[in-house]
Amino acid sequence: MESFALATKIARILDKKKAQEVKALKVRDLTVLTDYFVIASGTSTTQVKSLAEEVEFQLEQEGIRPLRTEGYDSKNWILLDYGEVIVHVFYPQTREFYDLEHLWADADPVEIEFEAAE
Repeated sequence: MESFALATKIARILDKKKAQEVKALKVRDLTVLTDYFVIASGTSTTQVKSLAEEVEFQLEQEGIRPLRTEGYDSKNWILLDYGEVIVHVFYPQTREFYDLEHLWADADPVEIEFEAAE
C-alpha cells in the first residue's frame, strides 16, 4: 500500500475508534526515517492500548504488520512502525510533554476526511 494511503487509513481507523486529536504529518522531506507520522491520543492508558491494538488488527487483516512496536508495557506512548508510516498513540499528558507536533513543526499537515459521527 502506498504510504499516503496507509497514513490516511490508519488515521481513519483511529478516528473511528474515538481517538482524540488525530493528525497526520508528512515528514518525508525532513527525515529518512519515514514518510508520515500519524499521531493520536487516548483518554486513558486502556484506550491508548486499545487504539494501537485496533490499528494492528485492522491492518493485519490486509496482511500489513508493523516492523516493530514499542510502549505496550507503559501504555503512555505506543509506537507502531510500519516503515513508511510511524504511528504514535499517546496518553494526553505524555503527548503534551513530548510535543511531536512542535518538534516536527516544519512537516506538512495532511488533510484527512473523517466519516461523520453517527
